[in-house]
Amino acid sequence: MRPNLPTLGAPPKRNPFGPVVAVSVILGAAAGGVWWWKQRMAQATQEVTAEAQAPAPDAGTPTPQQATAAAPGATTPPATPENPVKAAGLEHASMRINGPLETAFVQAAGSDVGPALSQVVTRTLVWWVRVPGEVLRGDTLDVIYQRRDGEEPLVYAVRFVSAKTGQTHRAYRFQPEGEANARYYLPTGEELELRLEHSPIDTYEQVTSLLRDGRGHKGVDFRAPVGTPVKAPFAGVIKRKNWNWGSNGNSLELVESGGKARRALFLHLSELPKSLQAGARFNVGQVLAHSGNTGHSFAPHLHYQLMTQDDRVLDPFDQHKTYRGALKATQKSAFEQEVRRLDGLLGTPVAGK
Repeated sequence: MRPNLPTLGAPPKRNPFGPVVAVSVILGAAAGGVWWWKQRMAQATQEVTAEAQAPAPDAGTPTPQQATAAAPGATTPPATPENPVKAAGLEHASMRINGPLETAFVQAAGSDVGPALSQVVTRTLVWWVRVPGEVLRGDTLDVIYQRRDGEEPLVYAVRFVSAKTGQTHRAYRFQPEGEANARYYLPTGEELELRLEHSPIDTYEQVTSLLRDGRGHKGVDFRAPVGTPVKAPFAGVIKRKNWNWGSNGNSLELVESGGKARRALFLHLSELPKSLQAGARFNVGQVLAHSGNTGHSFAPHLHYQLMTQDDRVLDPFDQHKTYRGALKATQKSAFEQEVRRLDGLLGTPVAGK
């Protein structure tokens, strides 16, 4: 007979309050979470509204980002300095001569302005060396200039380092107060160009062509306004008038009186009076006519040509005595100021780079 096993008894009775408490806790937590979320959203909305309604900071009040950038030790990228030549509305051509002069200008300034710029600068170089023969390989040029629509470029400063002369030559464009024309001056305040004694023209802007400028030109061209008086450089007799008009325009030939018997030709004159005929006599300095822009001429100027009786061309700068004009003492201060400005734009010579 098996022994009686212990009696396990009936299942214990469950407390009816347990599930109720659990459900209450869960519902309470959920309600609390919803309340907290609503409060957080309301607070965020208030912050956004307050920020939108807040006044913008004053120009003098730095923002937090600005304050951070301005804090000690903070760095900001340096501002790019403005090119002083460009700021002045000018351009700088810098070159070393290794072949034809015009080629160097085209490489330095571009094909659109290089050829014309080469011709303008040559008008300064010819007072220092013969062009092109004495412009040597390795010479350097720095030029400050301005482009002009429909006109040749305007050159303000030239610096030329010449192996032929062993010198650095400089010229500056300057218009003295009270003078009608700007001219080119040396650093000393003397004019770059030589002047002729008993010149056929007293008032002009520039000598634009010489016999030694390499162009094969037979005379000297003086750029001057139409109507500028043209004078007899020596006593003589008018030989002829207005020949080969298509090229020469209104023109005169004056034959010198006395032993030398040189011939002076004046071309591209303004209209000549009918009363002026061959055989008319003139003394030194007497007005013959007025400059113009007739015949094969691209701008108002006087062409002055000296020749022998057998048609040999003479250089007026060899035949006339010459001198250099100079600035007045009262004009030098303004000129020196302009020289300092232009030297600053020229900068370091290309030879020293």
